Amino acid sequence: MDQQKYIDDLKEIKSIMSRSSRLISLSGLAGVFAGVFALAGAYLAYDTVYADQNYLGYRVAVLTNETITSLLTIAIATLILSISAGVFFTSRRAKKTNEKLWDHQTKRLLINLFIPLATGGILCLILLSKGYIGIVAPLTLIFYGLALVNASKYTLDEIRSLGLLEIALGLFATYFIGYGLIFWGIGFGVLHIIYGLVMHRRYES
Repeated sequence: MDQQKYIDDLKEIKSIMSRSSRLISLSGLAGVFAGVFALAGAYLAYDTVYADQNYLGYRVAVLTNETITSLLTIAIATLILSISAGVFFTSRRAKKTNEKLWDHQTKRLLINLFIPLATGGILCLILLSKGYIGIVAPLTLIFYGLALVNASKYTLDEIRSLGLLEIALGLFATYFIGYGLIFWGIGFGVLHIIYGLVMHRRYES
């Protein structure tokens, strides 16, 4: 009896240490909404760049300044909506579970997430300014995946799996340059929705 109580106490201590070292209040619904916004953004970007073309055919795009401005507007709007959904649903879940949303673990997570994201974002802007349009979508997937893997040690283990999938998809998209936006929609849209539904069912239902 005493031995079982000792084992239970060790499990409880391990659980407390894990909770204190990781941000576990991430909401699956945030992932779902981020995926929906990403799909909508990908569709709008596709329609902006490849208007009046065969959607399934290989395409060569020539971007004007007006088109680039429209794409940046779509990207910024998608990012703002996704971040807003993430903050809203994660805050709501943190309140339900009586967890702190902002602490030193959150700061460490965001720093480790931001470094690869910022590096990839700057690189993509440089490539875009030089006219290397086709490689931008695959690189955003790769650097986003690297950011998730880098930040995963401060949050749920499933984040690492999602990051690895994003990296693999980005590498695959690099081989099929002409279909970058399709892979972008799959990576940021479909994978996020699937991830969000799995996380919601596993941790919130």
